[in-house]
Amino acid sequence: MEESTHHPQIQIRHENRPKHDEEEEEEDQRESQLKAFDETKEGVKGLVDAGITKLPSIFIAPPQQQQTSLPDAAAAAEEEDMIMIPTIDLEGVHEDEAKRRRAVEAAREASEKWGFFQVTNHGISGGVVAEVIGGVRGFFEQETAAKREWYTRDLSKGFVYNSNFDLFSAPSANWRDTFFCPMAPLPPHPQQLPPICRDILIKYSNEVQKLGRVLFGLLSEALGLHPNYLEDIECNKGLAFLGHYYPACPEPHLTLGTTKHADNDFLTVLLQDEIGGLQVLHGNRWVDVPYVPGALVVNIGDLLQLVTNDRFKSSEHRVLANEVGPRISVACFFTTNLLPLPRLYGPIKELLSDENPAKYRETTVKEYVTHFYAKGLDGNSALLHFRL
Repeated sequence: MEESTHHPQIQIRHENRPKHDEEEEEEDQRESQLKAFDETKEGVKGLVDAGITKLPSIFIAPPQQQQTSLPDAAAAAEEEDMIMIPTIDLEGVHEDEAKRRRAVEAAREASEKWGFFQVTNHGISGGVVAEVIGGVRGFFEQETAAKREWYTRDLSKGFVYNSNFDLFSAPSANWRDTFFCPMAPLPPHPQQLPPICRDILIKYSNEVQKLGRVLFGLLSEALGLHPNYLEDIECNKGLAFLGHYYPACPEPHLTLGTTKHADNDFLTVLLQDEIGGLQVLHGNRWVDVPYVPGALVVNIGDLLQLVTNDRFKSSEHRVLANEVGPRISVACFFTTNLLPLPRLYGPIKELLSDENPAKYRETTVKEYVTHFYAKGLDGNSALLHFRL
């Protein structure tokens, strides 16, 4: 059917039809393509397994988002040595006061200027890290029939596997598949998790929760607050586990692994493999977040920017599509997500003054996340909706 639209007579008929009819027809066609893709329950990996060599139109990003709009690669390479994501060494931060002060100061500077940093000596063993990467990969590369039974768009499930949470609302689909499971404060029953990665999801999530307590302590002190402040207001109460799978892409310049966005949580701890592709927007240019063996990437989320009244920065970031793959990453979000909890979050009173009045209204985590999901990855900040 698609080939027939190139027939001259068909084309003439299109030209004589009112423009809004054409747009409506294109939208209907796009909607049916999205539904057909979703109904396979095989995700982007299913397309790759089928041997496609051209990108389906639903994945072609608007021109301004395509990777062809990147700055000149040679010029970027010249600046590479000058712009580096900060790295914070967590070794000895509990025993050595001088090391803790250095870590607190480094966290403050990174959170204010970048919103991104890497951490080393974080306490999660290399064996656990390798095992969780293997578990995520194992889930996506298992037999299609075994994987398909977990495919859903019902976010109330204990385990949600699909491709693009915003498939039907975003301007274009991203070249990735994802699974999501809330691990705290109400962890799923082990039977609600796929056998192929069940044990390591639980083990890794427990390790990240321990690391979260360390990070929130450092960030509290970086704000000039008591070390337990952010924990006391339950910023680390919830944890969601996201496993991302970015297959090799036949035309990576036309799409993205993940569109530009900021995270809808308090804090994200990200484990990425050696393929890379993560970039953060810093000073109006895209900067690579390099793979550092043994390190974890940490970034400030929207809700932490909101409670710090813009002192800490929830930076926009994206993931490039790549001819090489699959790229595996594990993102742990500190958030209670859609749980109907009553706690309101607004700018921390101790950080406000006549010169620094509140910039945001109060909101619950559920309200914030609901707005983020409804908006989708459209390239705009969800924080704008909550500004005073």
